[in-house]
Amino acid sequence: MVEHDFRYSLMNPQHTLTECRALVPGRYQVTGNGGSIRADDVLLVTLKGSKDLSMRLTVDTVRHLINPPGQWVAVAKGPIFGELAIHQWQVNCDGCAKELNFEFAVDAKLGNAAQKPAATARIAELGWTTQGEKHLCPRCQEAE
Repeated sequence: MVEHDFRYSLMNPQHTLTECRALVPGRYQVTGNGGSIRADDVLLVTLKGSKDLSMRLTVDTVRHLINPPGQWVAVAKGPIFGELAIHQWQVNCDGCAKELNFEFAVDAKLGNAAQKPAATARIAELGWTTQGEKHLCPRCQEAE
């Protein structure tokens, strides 16, 4: 198993995704160029509409195309979203007032109640802690 980074970047245009679309929730068809993709490899792909969110897809099958050279089509499994929604929120550290602007993804079909748990999980991924309505940045956590 090899991990391939296909997150959006203008630095390496020969190693890019052409398309990533959901076939059904949790199953994706991915078309790309470069990267010698094989079954059981992991693809890191940028979420559509996001600046820095990505998801991990595990390749089930891959078909390498003859024309154009280097292009492939894969079917992969990944996160199950009925309807993906990306939100941008902001929190401030209660220790030093540092501001964190962040994005998080949530299944829109779950409604507003799903937003706070998804935001809390994303804050934790970024190294911050949440205790009730209070937030602490990594630097203030070390100082405690």
